[in-house]
Amino acid sequence: MLLTITNSSPQATDLGYLLHKHPDKVQAFSLSYGKAHVFYPESSSDRCTACLLLDIDPVGLVRNRRGPSGEGRSLDQYVNDRPYVASSFLSVALAKVYGSALSGRCNDKPQLISTPLDLTVTVDVVPCRGANDDGQVIRELFEPLDYTVETVHHPLDEKFLQWGEGPYFSVTLRARKPLSEMLTHLYVLLPVLDNDKHYWVDKDEVEKLLARGEGWLQGHPAKELITNRYLRYQRSLTRDALARLTTEEQVDPDADAEAHDEQEEAIESPLSLNDQRHAAVVAALKASGAKRVLDLGCAQGKLLRRLLDERQFELVAGMDVSLRALEHAERRLKLDRLPDRQRQRVQLLHGSLMYRDQRLNGFDAACLVEVIEHLDPPRLAAMERAVFEFAKSPTVVLTTPNVEYNVRFETLPAGQYRHRDHRFEWTREQFQSWATELAERFGYTVRFLPVGDNDAEVGSPTQMGVFEHA
Repeated sequence: MLLTITNSSPQATDLGYLLHKHPDKVQAFSLSYGKAHVFYPESSSDRCTACLLLDIDPVGLVRNRRGPSGEGRSLDQYVNDRPYVASSFLSVALAKVYGSALSGRCNDKPQLISTPLDLTVTVDVVPCRGANDDGQVIRELFEPLDYTVETVHHPLDEKFLQWGEGPYFSVTLRARKPLSEMLTHLYVLLPVLDNDKHYWVDKDEVEKLLARGEGWLQGHPAKELITNRYLRYQRSLTRDALARLTTEEQVDPDADAEAHDEQEEAIESPLSLNDQRHAAVVAALKASGAKRVLDLGCAQGKLLRRLLDERQFELVAGMDVSLRALEHAERRLKLDRLPDRQRQRVQLLHGSLMYRDQRLNGFDAACLVEVIEHLDPPRLAAMERAVFEFAKSPTVVLTTPNVEYNVRFETLPAGQYRHRDHRFEWTREQFQSWATELAERFGYTVRFLPVGDNDAEVGSPTQMGVFEHA
C-alpha cells in the first residue's frame, strides 16, 4: 500500500523537517507485520513529495496473527486484501514512522508546526465498504474537515469486469492545513473507512480516539459513524466515547452562556432590539419567497417560534452546537404537544458551523442571527465555506452588532462588547467590506439594511446583510 504527501507551499522541502525524514535518503523501518519504506520521488523548493510504502508479509500476517478472531474475518485465509489496502496497518505505520509529525513536534523549525501548508495526499488503495460509485462515505468523512476529495472506484478484477465494482478506491485529498492535523485525520479515519482493525480494541482505544479527535471529532457530522467503526461497534466503549464527546462539546458553548445572554439582553432591552431583529429577519425571509428555512445557531429557539407562526414556511429547521440549547428550544416549541402536521414542519439539528454538513443542503434560505461575532478568525473562515460554498442556500440573512452604536447604551462601559463571548464587533464599514468580499467570492450579491433606530451619527444598533445567490 502506498501513501504520498505532497507539499506545494513555498519552501516545499520544509516537509522533510516536519516528517523528520531527509529527502535525499531512502529509509526503511521494521514493523511486526512487515517493513515501511520512506522515499522522496521529487524534492524542490516548489514541490516536495514524500512516499510511505508499506510492505506486508501476507503469510506471516496469518501465521503470527494476534488480533481478533471469528468466522469470516479477513485474515482467516492466506489470500486476502490486507497487504494491499490502506487500513489499521497503515495507521500503525503512520504513528511509528511519522510519530513526531503526528504529535506536532519539530525541533529544527518549530514555527512550521502550526503553519498551514498546501497539501495533497493520495492513498492507493482504500477499502470502503458501503460506499457508492462516487465514494460517498469517503466524502462524508473528509469533506466536513475542509478537504477537497477525489475518488476513483476500481473494479473487483480488471480482467473480469462482469464481476462488477469492488469496495476499493484510490483517494486524493487536498487541503490547506498544518501537517500534524492532516496526519491525525488519516490516522483516525483510515481504519474507519476500512471498518476493521487488526488488533484488539479495548478501553485504551477510547482514550486514543478522544486524544486524536480533540478539536474536530466532537463537531463532526459523522462522529457516531466514526466512533462506532473505530471502536468496532463495542457498545460499552462507543457509549463511553460518545458520552465524553458530548460532555466536551458542551463545555465551551454552554459555559456561562445563559448569564452572558442575560447581560446582552439587559443592555439592548430598552430598544426591544431582539424583537426588532427577529421581525426584520422574518420580513427578509418572507420577501425572498422561501418555503424551507434554516436557522443556524438557533440557540433556544426564539426565532424558530416566530418562523413557525408564518404559514409561508413549510419547513423550519434550527441547528446549534449546544445540546442544552436544543433541549430548551424543544421545550419552547412544545414539540411533544404539536399536532403531527405541525410537528413535521420542524427539525432540530445538532451540529457545528465549522464543518460541511449535507443536512444543510436543499433549503431555500438560511439565517445567522447574532452568530458571526462569536467566531474567532479560523472558525469564521470555516463557517464561510460551510454556509456559502457548500450549503449554498439561495438566500442568506445575517445580522451582527454595529459597534459604533455602543456609545448609545448607557449601561455599557466604554470599549466593552455587548456580550462577553463576542470575539469582535464590527463597524458598518468593516461589516460591509467583509460581506461584499464574501459575496463576490461565493457568487452572491448582498444588500445592507439597518435594524433598529438609524442614528444619523452612529447608524443602527444592528446591521443586517441579505445575501442572494447571483
